[in-house]
Amino acid sequence: MLGICRGRRKFLAASLTILFVPAITWIYLFAGSFEDGKPVSLSPLESQPHSPRYAASSQRERESLEVRVREVEEENRVLRKQLSLVQSRGPAHHRGNRSKTYSMEEGTGDSESLRAGIVAGNSSECGQQPVVEKCETIHVAIVCAGYNASRDVVTLVKSVLFHRRNPLHFHLIADAIAKQILATLFQTWMVPAVRIDFYDADELKSEVSWIPNKHYSGIYGLMKLVLTKTLPSNLERVIVLDTDITFATDIAELWAVFHKFKGQQVLGLVENQSDWYLGNLWKNHRPWPALGRGYNTGVILLLLDKLRKMKWEQMWRLTAERELMSMLSTSLADQDIFNAVIKQNPFLVYQLPCFWNVQLSDHTRSEQCYRDVSDLKVIHWNSPKKLRVKNKHVEFFRNLYLTFLEYDGNLLRRELFGCPSEADVNSENLQKQLSELDEDDLCYEFRRERFTVHRTHLYFLHYEYEPASDNTDVTLVAQLSMDRLQMLEAICKHWEGPISLALYLSDAEAQQFLRYAQGSEVLMSRHNVGYHIVYKEGQFYPVNLLRNVAMKHISTPYMFLSDIDFLPMYGLYEYLRKSVIQLDLANTKKALIVPAFETLRYRLSFPKSKAELLSMLDMGTLFTFRYHVWTKGHAPTNFAKWRTATTPYRVEWEADFEPYVVVRKDCPEYDRRFVGFGWNKVAHIMELDAQEYEFTVLPNAYMIHMPHAPSFDITKFRSNKQYRICLKTLKEEFQQDMSRHYGFAALKYLTAENNS
Repeated sequence: MLGICRGRRKFLAASLTILFVPAITWIYLFAGSFEDGKPVSLSPLESQPHSPRYAASSQRERESLEVRVREVEEENRVLRKQLSLVQSRGPAHHRGNRSKTYSMEEGTGDSESLRAGIVAGNSSECGQQPVVEKCETIHVAIVCAGYNASRDVVTLVKSVLFHRRNPLHFHLIADAIAKQILATLFQTWMVPAVRIDFYDADELKSEVSWIPNKHYSGIYGLMKLVLTKTLPSNLERVIVLDTDITFATDIAELWAVFHKFKGQQVLGLVENQSDWYLGNLWKNHRPWPALGRGYNTGVILLLLDKLRKMKWEQMWRLTAERELMSMLSTSLADQDIFNAVIKQNPFLVYQLPCFWNVQLSDHTRSEQCYRDVSDLKVIHWNSPKKLRVKNKHVEFFRNLYLTFLEYDGNLLRRELFGCPSEADVNSENLQKQLSELDEDDLCYEFRRERFTVHRTHLYFLHYEYEPASDNTDVTLVAQLSMDRLQMLEAICKHWEGPISLALYLSDAEAQQFLRYAQGSEVLMSRHNVGYHIVYKEGQFYPVNLLRNVAMKHISTPYMFLSDIDFLPMYGLYEYLRKSVIQLDLANTKKALIVPAFETLRYRLSFPKSKAELLSMLDMGTLFTFRYHVWTKGHAPTNFAKWRTATTPYRVEWEADFEPYVVVRKDCPEYDRRFVGFGWNKVAHIMELDAQEYEFTVLPNAYMIHMPHAPSFDITKFRSNKQYRICLKTLKEEFQQDMSRHYGFAALKYLTAENNS
């Protein structure tokens, strides 16, 4: 059992011995002369107290007793010495015998012994003791490429962060796509005591591209072979994980297993739990050579320093070259080559218990790895079917996975108390900005939202688009929350060009969106739509932050700044591309206005031309946008002139003007101080005017607002007086900032506001 438990038992035994041996000795020696409460006569002569034989006998007994007492005292002295040594060596004993801390970590290679060990480990009365120093950094390496793998990494990281009590250093071998996604995610996640380093996977392709690989992971599935060369030379050990891993325990327990490696053991692996390498799955099945069942490389412990000294790079290359002469390609990527090397060099492996990699693949023997939920350490979804794999307890595993999939990542931003953190400039700046705010200010929550860092996951779904070579391409930009999801398919049908969307969702809602999108033929057929998830935090809808995220991640020279509730006219994408050339948008500061209309009908026969739209206006089926509640917002578009216009015409800025415009991608961002409802677009149009943009109305373009239930934010605006007061305060502060930034020219905004 546990080494520490043995130590405690020895300590207890020694203590009892010291306390009771002298007492028992005296009792025994004294009671030995009595029987039934009376002295026992050893001989007739000894019963006579004054006889010579009695005196001699008494003398011998005293001498014998003194000798025995001295022996007992000597034994006690030795026991005390041993006890003091055990006590003084207690902490050192823990450090020097870490391999005995976790009873369930003994690598055996024998499933029966392992199962017995699990039961014994669960029934032990001695609790597990930490063997990893409190603030010791744990290093984890993950190979990640593409959009889907980036989502998987997030779930893996969540499961690790949920259980961890140590600083973490993730080494991500990523392609350009994954790096962009994950760098933004971790930068905005701001988890304390977590460091991220990226290594360019594309630069490593030449190291493994000569190996033919049939596995669905492709060339990236071979890159774990070159980690000794890729990771920093001063990094001695690392845990390597596949992206389809879920942790059910503290990763420090796995890190502690490194201390059990002996001799030339440099790889910690779990035995493969299928019959793949036994070659009996089907007729003529011919796997790569392996030791017995072989080993699964979804979880690997690498002693990098020793591997480098052993010339690992040369070792695996020679083995791969030799085996490829007959095998022609790998079937399981790096796993085949690892196993071929181990077959020739079995001394390299420390076999991990199978609960460190419970493999949920087809034909798996994973059920032999656990008897109870508490036995589970790491779950590995290593079947191409992933969550659809068949397993006796797959429902439990699936629920565990979904727990982390939908877990609020913001809750994982917890400090590791007692562990010094590396200085984070972004975090320090944020704290400084927040400390300068007055918490007694009635508008404090509004002001605070401006500095809130929202966790952001770019390109949540696969994105693939190359802008048109003629530099006229336009991206539709919009933002939405879960209650507007139904608009996506309709917009995709109306706009065939690229789209950039920022979605404000919780972690659980993000998964609902994923399922919705994957079940939609319309959305799955479009690869030119970038979905960027901004995770919920705080009480306000950060509308302008969302717009900025969507604007920032477009790949075209121009963008159409729209809203999710609007359907663009059919053919608007091509019309705007022609207008960009006609109005020389590349060389002039113009904002092209797309006139906005609305319908109060949920079912609308969408007008296919301007003539049809004008007819519907006359019939009262359509209206100019917000004419009955907010006329000033679009009145400067001059709809009367638009009815008969055949060429673009210029309009002037007026107070509260908020049209939907097409601009170059280098236009200013939206002001983040405006959240929820009110003035979020007005402020942006005002800044465009301050920067001398020319507003030009397009004569043959239009968009129609579809009806929907009032948003939560507009309800708060209408019902909460303090909300309206704070919005007015923010407007005044914005105008003052405009005056300071743009000088005399910005005074007209104050004048216009006073006259409106």
